[in-house]
Amino acid sequence: MDDGAGTHGAGTHGAGRNGTGPDGEGAAGEPRSPRLVRRKTVLRAALAATVAAPVALAAGPALARDLATGGTAPRLTPPCDDGDDPTPEQMEGPYFKPNSPERTSLLEPGLPGTRLTVTGYVFGRACRPLTGVLMDFWQADANGGYDNTGFRLRGHQYTDSRGSYALTTIVPGLYPGRTRHLHVKVQAPGRPVLTTQLYFPNEPRNNTDTIFDPRLLMTVRDANGGRQAAFDFVLDVPQDPGPGPGPTPPGTTWTVGAAYRAGDWVTYADLAYVCVQPHTAQPGWEPPAVPALWHPA
Repeated sequence: MDDGAGTHGAGTHGAGRNGTGPDGEGAAGEPRSPRLVRRKTVLRAALAATVAAPVALAAGPALARDLATGGTAPRLTPPCDDGDDPTPEQMEGPYFKPNSPERTSLLEPGLPGTRLTVTGYVFGRACRPLTGVLMDFWQADANGGYDNTGFRLRGHQYTDSRGSYALTTIVPGLYPGRTRHLHVKVQAPGRPVLTTQLYFPNEPRNNTDTIFDPRLLMTVRDANGGRQAAFDFVLDVPQDPGPGPGPTPPGTTWTVGAAYRAGDWVTYADLAYVCVQPHTAQPGWEPPAVPALWHPA
């Protein structure tokens, strides 16, 4: 049965445009010319650098789309730093059930299937992470069936203080009329519900599923005998972008507008920092504030 026949969620969305490549992806070495790093990239990387984030920070920001294995990264939910639209909504389908249990793992004893972890962040329109966002997931089992009497493979959780979420489940099975997908409802406190679906790259049925939207592709890779996926949501939640930077303190050589390369040294308030990722300095990206770009020397 095609679950595309359900109702729409309460959230709103627009057509939105997407970047076709990694959003400020990290560099293993020093490129010939510096690349501008988007504001959302820096925020996400800074979050990952300060906590045990679901995706490890290595040579560059641990963006969801950085998990793509070769080739052009999938087109994900639009970046929020340049006025693009929020994550697109999709049909709820006939299998949603309210009152799911609160849990981050949908695994149960004896449940067949390939283990899947999905991680990411939820941002508002100003690229700031959203805390306490309700995320309700539901999906088919390995055989393509939904549990409509109980709550198997159903559960909800809330984003943490840094806007991150983590779901442990299995790879959903296929059934007639649909490609492989996960369902999710996402609601910031006091805001409308976004109902949407997440998809897997390189699925043959992506080309024939009339509901499939490439903007909702997760990045997915094989790892530890299972699969790891990631996706960042952008909700239509107005946000104050926050205070701008104050006066430059004495003992500072770091300069807004300067193009820095990996290995460059600067001082900020008489402390030395070394650049770990090529970028062009912008207000708010002072070395103490963005460990994704600068490490103490």
